[in-house]
Amino acid sequence: MMDLQTRKITFVQEFLKIQSEEVIIRLEKLLEKEKVKMTVSDFSPMTPKEFNKRIDQSLLDSQNDRLTENNDLTTEIQGWR
Repeated sequence: MMDLQTRKITFVQEFLKIQSEEVIIRLEKLLEKEKVKMTVSDFSPMTPKEFNKRIDQSLLDSQNDRLTENNDLTTEIQGWR
């Protein structure tokens, strides 16, 4: 049985031989779907202790004026593009 690196190289070599745009589109969609699944599976729920710790930290941040206003955040995000 091939190791993962060898399998990936073999896959890429076969992929490069494909001449059908329709097949490429289907593979792109499959890849995107799998990436979303992997991203979702990376999330794990917080424990109640972690959740309460975040709430406490947020309250402290608010009390100490360590906040970002919505409009400021929106402007900052637009600068990321």
